[in-house]
Amino acid sequence: MDCYCSYTLPRPPSSTTSVLNFQSVSTVNGKSSLKNLHPGVLPSPQFSRPFARLGDQFQPQRSSAFRSSRIYKGRITSEAGKQGWDFSRFIKTLYFFKGPPSPAKFAEYLIEKLSNPSPSKTENRMDTSGIILVAGATGGVGRRVVDILRSKGYPVKVLVRNEEKARRMLGPDVDLIVGDITKASTLVPEYFKGVRKVINAVSVIVGPKEGDTPDRAKYSQGIKFFEPEIKGASPEMVEYIGMKNLINAVKESTGLRRGKLVFGFEENSTRELAWGALDDVVMGGVSESAFLIDPTGGENGGPTGLFRGVVSTANNGGFTSIRTKNFPVPEDLSAYDGLEVRLKGDGRRYKLIVRTSRDWDTVGYTSSIDTIEDQWQSIQLPFSSLRPVFRARTVSDALPFDACQIVSLQLMFSKFEYDGKLNPTFKEGPFQLPVSSIKAFIKDPVTPRFVHVSSAGVTRPERPGLDLSKQPPAVRLNKELGFILTFKLKGEDLIRESGIPYTIVRPCALTEEPAGADLIFDQGDNITGKISREEIAQICIAALESPYACDKTFEVKSVIPFSEPYAVDPANPPPEKDYNVYFKTLKDGITGKESLENTPVPV
Repeated sequence: MDCYCSYTLPRPPSSTTSVLNFQSVSTVNGKSSLKNLHPGVLPSPQFSRPFARLGDQFQPQRSSAFRSSRIYKGRITSEAGKQGWDFSRFIKTLYFFKGPPSPAKFAEYLIEKLSNPSPSKTENRMDTSGIILVAGATGGVGRRVVDILRSKGYPVKVLVRNEEKARRMLGPDVDLIVGDITKASTLVPEYFKGVRKVINAVSVIVGPKEGDTPDRAKYSQGIKFFEPEIKGASPEMVEYIGMKNLINAVKESTGLRRGKLVFGFEENSTRELAWGALDDVVMGGVSESAFLIDPTGGENGGPTGLFRGVVSTANNGGFTSIRTKNFPVPEDLSAYDGLEVRLKGDGRRYKLIVRTSRDWDTVGYTSSIDTIEDQWQSIQLPFSSLRPVFRARTVSDALPFDACQIVSLQLMFSKFEYDGKLNPTFKEGPFQLPVSSIKAFIKDPVTPRFVHVSSAGVTRPERPGLDLSKQPPAVRLNKELGFILTFKLKGEDLIRESGIPYTIVRPCALTEEPAGADLIFDQGDNITGKISREEIAQICIAALESPYACDKTFEVKSVIPFSEPYAVDPANPPPEKDYNVYFKTLKDGITGKESLENTPVPV
């Protein structure tokens, strides 16, 4: 059966005698002598270290035939042919995971577990995953994004500065976060729990110096038609510092393309956990294991974790495991699709158990790991493949696995598989399993988690040989507008460096015209023209679902010249676009910065 541990005393390894007085037993050549201790007095537990280094002393128990002398504290008598049970190691195990045992709690827990051996239920939590956050939701592009997403039935949350304006514009039932990206203190990461994808339409506000009409008619025409100025916060605060604040607020919930290290050693990062041995001693067995750090045993000569020990089927045992202490704060891996274990195999089948309850003896979500002998492997275990198991039995009515609430991990080598089956690779004796890392992963094909509306022209200020007279006003007036395009580009770079799967959309001049015109997608930041805000909203939403748009930067415009208006006949609307046709033409690594490689832009 799978490993479990409670304060329930294991069945004594004797068919005839049960002695609950704690005793000292000296075993020499298989013969035992008993010395009674005071009844009811527990041996003093020793502190267990969560880690040992490989050079530290490690002496797993051997069978009695190989022991010349061994002291057992707290033995319960055994019959001939059975091995003695190390009660002190049982207590140490409890001490490591549960803290110093209280005699009163011990008795209370014992009675509870004997009368009700069923697994405790995990609290039923509402699934809030899959939310799309729209930042800048009251702007020209943002409000259209919200309308389209809601019409398609997506769960949407909006980030706005003005709650009253947002509810008036988007409806009283809109789910919103009130915050200002220029003020990091207003973007508490807890507010973004459940957010999986972000469409960012926040932009510095540009308006006419002489004022605008109440319906912002001049603004809607584009800055080509008026003398512009920055309204409100500066481009640096909005486009650069604001972007940094927003990324920091959402990156835990959106996830990183390279994954998240839960335990182990990677090139530029290390994360250790408090692992403790949890072997069949908790059920009267004699198997023994330990977890150590081997400073040079890794794949490239670096450090690795090492799960090793000796497994025995004596006393109806047959498993060893290492388990972490409960994490002080649950690990939220809901942005990811599973766990990837990097290890050096030995040809045996192990188990990884993920727990979502702080209760000790409860359901563990389990997956088997088949290893290849003497070979480093990366084994991906999707969360969808984890089966709920309690004491080696599948729990058919268990709650679904909740990746928001991971509280401990366990690695096991056991003769028991599931539901009465045996591990076909099991064999008694010593084993060792180097484990260099356990990390969360995003499955392929990866789609964007952060779609950002930037602007065409961000790389053009100070570009050598550029004829500014043929460029849009924002390029010509970059300095006068607080280096608006320069800081937009710096904000883009923050996204590209964040590790979040992204798409950066650079529209040409935005208009209030309807979507539907044919489009031109380009890269390298060279085109000018116009495009509908509605079209940009649809492109952003399509990008969220397209692997072809992932980690791409592109410019987009309509084929309609700026001087010609575009309208749609309601009786004969244009066909719906398949934006993947455009996304498939995009190439990696093209941003337009190539022409600025040795030309710094002054700020």
